[in-house]
Amino acid sequence: MEEETPRVELTPRAAQLVRRLRAEHGPLMFHQSGGCCDGSAPMCYPDGEFRTGDADVLLAELAVAGVPEPVTFWMSRSQYRAWSHTRLIVDVVPGRGSGFSLEAPEGVRFLTRSRVVDA
Repeated sequence: MEEETPRVELTPRAAQLVRRLRAEHGPLMFHQSGGCCDGSAPMCYPDGEFRTGDADVLLAELAVAGVPEPVTFWMSRSQYRAWSHTRLIVDVVPGRGSGFSLEAPEGVRFLTRSRVVDA
């Protein structure tokens, strides 16, 4: 049975940036590690460039209009324990985030906002 409330969603501005990044870099993925500083922000990579494993949870396969394949959203298991009761909303804000995330040269960064959801 499918969940009524998506675990992860993109704002229209985030979806627009994902389309641009997809056109330039090919299939994409997100990972949010829960580390300090930028590590707690969603990082966007070419799909498969960030290695995931048992320490990570796949939260969503995001369908983005204009992108032929889903964009996966992963989170470290330890971070997920803290955020499991929320819906994550990936947005874009001005500023420079991590140099490892694909949007860094764009002068913007992805940011996770959250809303508490009922269990």
